[in-house]
Amino acid sequence: MRWHAAIAGLAASLVGIGLGRFAYTPLIPALVAAHWFPPAQVIYLGAANLAGYLAGALAGRRLAAMVPPHIALRGMMLLASASFFGCIVPISVLWYFVWRFAAGMAGGTIMVLAAPAVLSAADARHRGFVGGMIFTGVGLGVAASGTVVPLLLQAGLPATWFGLGVLALVLTLVAWGGWPAGPAQPSRSATGAAAPLTVPLAALLVEYGLNAAGLVPHMVFLVDFIARGLGAGLAVGSAYWVVFGLGAMVGPLLAGLLADRIGFGAALRLAFAIQAVAVVSPVVAHGWLALVLSSGIAGAFTPGVVPLVLGRVHELLPGDPPAQRLAWSWTTIAFALFQAGAAYFYSFLFSRTGGDYAMLFAIGAGALGLALVIELAVTVRTRLVQVL
Repeated sequence: MRWHAAIAGLAASLVGIGLGRFAYTPLIPALVAAHWFPPAQVIYLGAANLAGYLAGALAGRRLAAMVPPHIALRGMMLLASASFFGCIVPISVLWYFVWRFAAGMAGGTIMVLAAPAVLSAADARHRGFVGGMIFTGVGLGVAASGTVVPLLLQAGLPATWFGLGVLALVLTLVAWGGWPAGPAQPSRSATGAAAPLTVPLAALLVEYGLNAAGLVPHMVFLVDFIARGLGAGLAVGSAYWVVFGLGAMVGPLLAGLLADRIGFGAALRLAFAIQAVAVVSPVVAHGWLALVLSSGIAGAFTPGVVPLVLGRVHELLPGDPPAQRLAWSWTTIAFALFQAGAAYFYSFLFSRTGGDYAMLFAIGAGALGLALVIELAVTVRTRLVQVL
């Protein structure tokens, strides 16, 4: 198996999602403090990245049908790197919106294309490990953003954006020759792939979307909540963001091990329940232990829920790889759609309530609780149909 391909996948998820999305979170208090933008606009700019992610998830398969995936992936990593350099000067809100949207679009496209490209070069016996490496890149990016960003901020915001751009560009060069070369992928219509939209699969789409909505408060507001909402300062907020990143590093592996023991359906239900408790805990407990557990668990499931849903798709569509790939594309789009919509909804509530963080976390926990209720209802229905 080509280990350079696995490293390329890790680097891509690190740049496109780990840094492209999550490096912005610990920068929010600094952007406000430097008066680059008002607090409400800073939050909306964070949501622009999630809207871009949706666009990238929608465009990824079409882009792969027009150009070879390795060319598209190189281009997206370059775009993500350029977005950091574009943010060095706060020319206007629109200027920043475009670059944050571009970073999100790069991340969404990378999520759709990177794993299939890398796994095509992996031996079957190594595919689980290689998949774990790819998603670990997200956690590494989160952890790096929580450690590197505070250090760079000592030199100012322009230097911070420049440093992130240089780091992303170096990782792009590391990955450059690792992508397996191949032709453009045939379009969905050419392959004739179809996935039956059964009740369990339709429910899974909604559940995955609700899971995305439930995690947005931690992904966007965690550092700002601790730094400004609790008055603990940026350094303390960034420390909890590192905890979030450490959780993200081990989340996919632990989720996979859990699913191997109890099955993907049961693991998914347990994941919804654990996440709901972790997301709501900042509303009722502000002690360091509660915040550590909340940050670490939410971080673990941010990438950790991905292999659970992917495995559940395979359970619902056994022995049909084309339908599984198409269904996975649907779930990725559902996640991105709910995530972007929730980000703007939370941003609207945040500005209208004068910064009510507790409401945001409570709504997020409610979304995860609803996902659990839907999954339980579908499970009961399926078992009743089997009995009858």
